[in-house]
Parts: sequence; C-alpha cells; structure tokens
Amino acid sequence: MDSRAQYNPRTVEEVFRDFKGRRAGLIKALTTDVEDFYNQCDPDKENLCLYGFPSEQWEVNLPAEEVPPELPEPVLGINFARDGMQEKDWLSLVAVHSDAWLLAIAFYFGARFGFDKSDRKRLFNMINELPSIYEVVTGAAKKQVKEKSSVSNQSGSKSKSSSKVRAPEPQVKQQPKALPPPKDEEEELDEEDEDEHGETLCGACGEHYGTDEFWICCDICEKWFHGKCVKITPARAEHIKHYKCPSCSNKRARP
Repeated sequence: MDSRAQYNPRTVEEVFRDFKGRRAGLIKALTTDVEDFYNQCDPDKENLCLYGFPSEQWEVNLPAEEVPPELPEPVLGINFARDGMQEKDWLSLVAVHSDAWLLAIAFYFGARFGFDKSDRKRLFNMINELPSIYEVVTGAAKKQVKEKSSVSNQSGSKSKSSSKVRAPEPQVKQQPKALPPPKDEEEELDEEDEDEHGETLCGACGEHYGTDEFWICCDICEKWFHGKCVKITPARAEHIKHYKCPSCSNKRARP
C-alpha cells in the first residue's frame, strides 16, 4: 500500500510534527470531509481502518498485510458499526480510537529510537497541549474553553457569540460606550480580550485563534472555524445570513 509508505522521525520535535500531521488529517476526515468519510465506510466491505498521514491527509483502507505491521495499526472494522449507531456517536467512537492510535504511533517512535524519561515527558506535554480528536469532534474542547472563562471576560464572550464572523483583531474589539478608561486599564482589557480569543479552537483543524486570521461561526453547532479551513472568504461571508459548517450541512436524519 504505497500511500502508507513510512519515514522514521528520530527526535522529539520530528515525532511531534508527525503526530500533528496525522492528527490534522484525521480531524479533517471527521469534520470537514465527513460526508466523504461516511460514504467510504460501507458496512458491506471488509474490515476498514481510518489512517492519518504526516502530510495531513487521510485514507479509509484495509489494514496492512504485514504481520506484524511496520507501525501500530488503527482500530479495525469502523465501517461495521456505522449503521448501528447514531452518526454523532459513531464519529465519536472513531475519534476515540484515532486518539489512541496517534499516541501508539508517537510512543512507538519514542521507544524505537531510545527516548529517555525526559524526552518522553516532553513529547507527552507537547501532545497534551493540543485538544484530542474526540474533544474537537464532539465540541468538548470548546466547552472546556468556556468553563475557563472568568466573570470579567463574560461581556467579551457575549459579543463573540453574537457575531457570526470574526475578522482580524482590530475589527473585532468594541470601544466602550462610557468614558474611555485610562490608558493602562485599556491596555489591560485588550490583553484579556486577546487571551480569551487565543483559547478558541478551530472546529476543523483544532488550532488556536490567531488575531490576524479570519474566522466564521456555525449558527447550528456554534463552533468557530478558520475561513481557510471551510473555504469561506470575508467577502463571501458578507452574503451569508445563516452559516452552517460542513459537518452540520451533512447531517442526515437517523432512524
């Protein structure tokens, strides 16, 4: 299977880069490409697996023929459970197994190339800074960010949730209606606003909010997305009254 040709990352940074690439591909399959992923997981086919690649691509395929395989394999038979569960529950199940597979791959490389205790700890901490695939797919990552918001940031959260799109930072911030505060207080408010926005995660790629990036919010699931991840430009967003992300657009009624 040529698409699964492997390379061997040997440092903590290289293993983490491999992890991020595979993770991005898997998140893409379970969010923006969910319609294609769903259709490929035909229950009438043999045992199928979901693979993520360092190139940020994904593939539904049969398991590797080598025994034992060169790398740990993802869970078998994801297609068999597709029609026996609610779609969101099935996607959550695939996400959980995908998280486990990513960790297995990362620490396989760590064991193979002799990472010591310090290297393993550093690798885990780098991985742990990212939300899991399950958290991205279920929206749990967004809920955790909301729970961390303090009372002092509630007004900023309200203005954010009421806005469908988020332009680069200078266009988002709102000036207070009352008399302007002293310069030092104003700077402090700006820093709090920036910290809050920085905790927002893209529902497609799982990366953090950047002040120089265009974002758009789904009116159904209320998840935020990079415009580039869902192929929406600021100009196009001006003509959208109610935006639905790819995942919500593809949802189908289940029996």
